[in-house]
Amino acid sequence: MNGVELLSPPLLQLLKRLDRALEGQRRTLLLARRRFLKKLPDPSSTIRRGAWQVRPLPLPLQKRQVEITGPADPKIIINALHSGADVFMADLEDAATPAWEVQQRGQVALYHAARGQLRYESPEGKVYVLDPDYQTLLFVRPRGLHLRERHYQIEGRPIAASFFDTAVFLYHNAEVLLKRGAGPYLYIPKLESAAEARLWADLLTLCESFLGLPLGTVRITVLIETFPAAFQMEEILYELREYIAGLNAGRWDYLFSIIKTYQYRKDFLFPEREKLTMEQPFMRAYAEEVVRAAHRRGALAIGGMSAFIPDRKNPELNARAFEQVKADKSREIAQGFDGAWVAHPDLVPIVKELFKEGLGGRPNQLHQIPKGEFDPSALQAFPEISEEGLSLASLRRNVEVALLYLSAWLRGQGAVALFNLMEDTATAEIARAQLWQWLHAKNPPSIAGSTEVVSYLLYEKLIQESSQAYPEVSAEAVQFLRELVYSPRFIPFLTSYGYGKYVR
Repeated sequence: MNGVELLSPPLLQLLKRLDRALEGQRRTLLLARRRFLKKLPDPSSTIRRGAWQVRPLPLPLQKRQVEITGPADPKIIINALHSGADVFMADLEDAATPAWEVQQRGQVALYHAARGQLRYESPEGKVYVLDPDYQTLLFVRPRGLHLRERHYQIEGRPIAASFFDTAVFLYHNAEVLLKRGAGPYLYIPKLESAAEARLWADLLTLCESFLGLPLGTVRITVLIETFPAAFQMEEILYELREYIAGLNAGRWDYLFSIIKTYQYRKDFLFPEREKLTMEQPFMRAYAEEVVRAAHRRGALAIGGMSAFIPDRKNPELNARAFEQVKADKSREIAQGFDGAWVAHPDLVPIVKELFKEGLGGRPNQLHQIPKGEFDPSALQAFPEISEEGLSLASLRRNVEVALLYLSAWLRGQGAVALFNLMEDTATAEIARAQLWQWLHAKNPPSIAGSTEVVSYLLYEKLIQESSQAYPEVSAEAVQFLRELVYSPRFIPFLTSYGYGKYVR
């Protein structure tokens, strides 16, 4: 593909070695996740009392104040690496789809980007060329442990997508990135425990050994985006101490994970998505614990995503949204975060200036450690639905976002601009999980200002209205959403379910 032999014989040897060494462990850990639905993992007093630190941060990773994220799409990679952000994270998971063509195209684009040779010509004939001397650091987010890559099989079974993505990227690009004065940098998604972190450490060690790289050459940042992981942040840092450079507060997946964790509690109901802000006590506690755990052990704390997509034709909308972005990032700076995520290049200079002022020219805030100790109860101080009931407009928006996103996902698009927000798998997961939760509650919530309650009939009405209002909604996406929401049992990931049933 594009002159790149993606799966050369030596790389195939590495993939087989990873599968034989780690696949059994991966399967065992995925089974162990079921236990977290009944009992969350416990912190380790021994690890928390220790005076250990993670491997010192290399110079390129000491300043990560603005990070931009997006799919591993050639045009987006070029624009992101020219944006002035400190980091661009190319996402092979939540901003992509598992379709083989999408994953291949992403790896090929990363191959050319690492070498400063990426070029893209739009259907309209506009040409984008990557500056070979770009300064933004390239990170890659492989897919999580729960996904498999069925297009590459070992002994008749699909390889773990995490093993595949990591090995392919490191094999082709580790040495090239080191020669650029940077390094092979990864974002690790969907971890749920320290035991899973240990598996990732083993995976990275095996890759380094095969490629002849010194221990700790690969540096990673772990997304704290599952509820169980919030109870073992320091333990995760400990298991990955030779590799880890930071923790990230992945707020959207974290909210989804809470719903999933409490799926058997039919009396547990979250209010509307727009009320689940970082100002909620349970989310403030989560953010503060990310900073506390990371800084105690010498790692950076990277804040959450600002998903706003500017509209250059609507200055009034932009002005309001920019103020919200500034408030959100100012809060993160005050909490001690060393950087934050944005979804659009126009937000980079705004957030960069906030960090420049807030940190007084320092590269990070490692010296700032929140007072107090880890308090598990603070993470569980959840809000409730108001007595008036759910907003019908919010419920309708969940249906719209889910249908529009699933329609795009089935077409191979993993990140979609909807209603001036960048929606990806994480936000679609929240939308469908809330719809499932409200429908299957012991007492389904009422709708504010009416005598109606959440029901199949109401959902079918909203699905029909959304399908009529948005021609791009496909019949397949409607069926997909029905299966996700109407299933008596909560489906853990729309990606693995959709990959198995809908993606060719």
